[in-house]
Amino acid sequence: MPDYVKQSVQWFPGHMAKTRRQIKESLTLVDGVVELLDARIPYSSRNPELDSIIEKKPRIILLNKADVANQTATSVWLKYFKDNGYTAIAVDCRSGRGLNKFESAVRTALKDVCERNSERGMANKPLRLMVIGIPNTGKSSFINRMCKSSKAKVADTAGVTRNNQWFNVGNGIELLDTPGVLWPKFDDPEVGDKLAFIGSVKDEVTDRETLACRLLESLSKTNPEAIENRYNISISPDLQGYEILELIGKKRGFLIKGGEIDYERASVMIADEFRAGKFGRITLELP
Repeated sequence: MPDYVKQSVQWFPGHMAKTRRQIKESLTLVDGVVELLDARIPYSSRNPELDSIIEKKPRIILLNKADVANQTATSVWLKYFKDNGYTAIAVDCRSGRGLNKFESAVRTALKDVCERNSERGMANKPLRLMVIGIPNTGKSSFINRMCKSSKAKVADTAGVTRNNQWFNVGNGIELLDTPGVLWPKFDDPEVGDKLAFIGSVKDEVTDRETLACRLLESLSKTNPEAIENRYNISISPDLQGYEILELIGKKRGFLIKGGEIDYERASVMIADEFRAGKFGRITLELP
């Protein structure tokens, strides 16, 4: 068995424990919560600890990066969340697609809050929402789009936002940004893998070749044509991840001294291209 099959992805730096406490303490300041999930892995990108922390606060779910997720799968997820009592919309925070539905979604989810404010003669009181999500799900891109500016830090690197920040986005809505927070242990190894695939776990804590091999094995089972079309190769169901990585390295001419394949370079390329949606619109899990 190749070594990469045995290794487990885990990442919980110290500042995330602090963030978890900050979220709990700040809940009294907000009327509801905006939770950003990655549309490619809506289940794996949900922090299971947040339900017990948020409790009964109204919640709006944004399935972000829907532009690189399978459209049919996204529709299935939207129905799943609706059936479970959540207000959910599919968005792409980079381009702003779908965010025109956000204000309506907020007022639907916070209907009771709005009615309560009106009864108290405070109909114009701003609705205050906490923005939460694991690292690299697009919280800063979302806030910048809503602010129509670049007020929040944006990066493709996990763990950029470190402090709570308030933003007035107009139309009587204020957003409280929070740093991305994971949970202490991924009980399911596949969840850790998927979080690493999309960049929610820092690349520095994973082995790039391991990550590429696992991603290729996962795609070879569910979307083999995505690999074949992207790299113009043919693969069979019995190929293991490192064998597919080798084929891609040869095809792209990633060679080092002595004609050996530069596995590191090929692995970095594969991760970057998957995150950028160059494999096509792919969703890695369904409800």
